[in-house]
Amino acid sequence: MTEPSKVIHVRNVGHEISENDLLQLFQPFGVITKLVMLRAKNQALIQMQDIPSAVNALQFYANVQPSIRGRNVYVQFSSHQELTTMDQNTQGRGDEPNRILLVTIHHMLYPITVDVLHQVFSPHGFVEKVVTFQKSAGFQALIQYQSRQSAVVARTALQGRNIYDGCCQLDIQFSNLDELQVNFNNERSRDFTNPNLPTEQKGRSPQPGYGDAGGMYALQASGRGVAFPQMANAAAIAAAFGGGLPPGISGTNDRCTVLVSNLNPDRIDEDKLFNLFSIYGNIVRIKLLRNKPDHALIQMGDGFQAELAVHFLKGAMLFGKRLEVNFSKHPNITQGAETHEYVNSNLNRFNRNAAKNYRYCCSPTKMIHLSTLPQEITEEEIISHLEEHGTITNTKLFEMNGKKQALIMFETEEQATEALVCKHATSLSGSIIRISFSQLQSI
Repeated sequence: MTEPSKVIHVRNVGHEISENDLLQLFQPFGVITKLVMLRAKNQALIQMQDIPSAVNALQFYANVQPSIRGRNVYVQFSSHQELTTMDQNTQGRGDEPNRILLVTIHHMLYPITVDVLHQVFSPHGFVEKVVTFQKSAGFQALIQYQSRQSAVVARTALQGRNIYDGCCQLDIQFSNLDELQVNFNNERSRDFTNPNLPTEQKGRSPQPGYGDAGGMYALQASGRGVAFPQMANAAAIAAAFGGGLPPGISGTNDRCTVLVSNLNPDRIDEDKLFNLFSIYGNIVRIKLLRNKPDHALIQMGDGFQAELAVHFLKGAMLFGKRLEVNFSKHPNITQGAETHEYVNSNLNRFNRNAAKNYRYCCSPTKMIHLSTLPQEITEEEIISHLEEHGTITNTKLFEMNGKKQALIMFETEEQATEALVCKHATSLSGSIIRISFSQLQSI
């Protein structure tokens, strides 16, 4: 085997595979400093910031076959220890420097506005104009600098960086446009050289010539996950599943929004749905459909988490109904009066101990696990808190690492699910308790 190098050699890179795709495959393992596309050979060279990052990536992909757009790619250490300028010039992109940058933002979990982009790009030169829009590639922006040199400096400094920690990754190319036309000054377009432009009429696409920013479910506060969302938490996923994936999970889904139907409209609400679906990933927002009271849309943190939810919850019983859980045709849910926001909720489970939470993912079981209990709690108090949801057949109160925990066995999976949905994150003797399904068969 070739000795470890910070340069990774990728083979079978078809013409349909872009630089962004490769960045998304390797960015979770560390900073990518250089990327060379060898189009004539269907290959690519990727230079990580250091050798450990490259080693981590190759160890992960030794167990999980990397696939891009349905095509398997093959990775190994390159014989190069460092990419030179000569290597980089072979990519032949015809990437002619220009004062206008085309910016694509991947894994966009937080709102990106003109003001955010201006804050990011203005340290590198005077930004004249910014236009944002939604295209098939995701959320994009055009940034026009006063000088071409500023654009070159900005691209060099910001390419591949994240605006926020762990998300909103910048992919920057030179645009072939000569001048941006900005008609309105608002959160989606701005001409910094002409502050007197009007704001647009609400609901209209700000720059129809650049992209479609309209539509009921247009991207506003949150975008689609990265193209290969299992990579968003690659290290945690690898640790949770021993380098593989659970049976039935492909790891290639990129749809973040889930449609749940056959709910019991008299008993369900957004917080109860949050309690159930947050077992499988972070929740961005939830919308109950007023015209279909037994339907709801749930936007997960990324496509891998959405796939876990669909896989494990399809057919689960809740409040006397068998749930239908499928991927939605909508890439995300537009923030509005009828949506409940959870992106900043401290109840999202996967912001901490992600590997442990992935490991606990399973279909609903008869047994639930309670943690963050008060030290002086009794089994009787726990039973009293939960028994309205069904027949409790067994209990066990125990201590682990000095913290009180409990296992509660119900007669059916539906009763256990109802207890979790209704009592997770409720107060018991002054403590906010946490409830998960347990994969133990007996106490």
